Amino acid sequence: MGILGKILGEKRVTDEDYIDLEKYVEKSIDTSQADLQRAKMCVRVGEIQRYEDLKTFLDYVYGGNVLILDFSPLAEEEVILKRITSEIKKAVQDMDGDVAGIGGNLMVITPSGVKIDRKKLRGGYA
Repeated sequence: MGILGKILGEKRVTDEDYIDLEKYVEKSIDTSQADLQRAKMCVRVGEIQRYEDLKTFLDYVYGGNVLILDFSPLAEEEVILKRITSEIKKAVQDMDGDVAGIGGNLMVITPSGVKIDRKKLRGGYA
């Protein structure tokens, strides 16, 4: 027993001290698929790898869902990123949705009827 063990007391760790997260992941996947089918709108996270993937992501938003798009794989590709951003802005304007950046490599794209409030909420001051 080391010095910290003497001061704090030594605790033996057993298998009962751990939670098997795989059990929870499997259960949540099963129930979330059913929930997704019943939901009127879903929020999904996507990662765009190339310009050609954009149509798939925009179809999701045209379908009435919210997309959080991670474009970090293309962050160094300035020309492609400008092209993607331009297409997203046109699509959002066409469907009367909204788009806003979050941090450095994420953007939120919303369908018609969903607008993004750009003011940050602070704890206790909502």
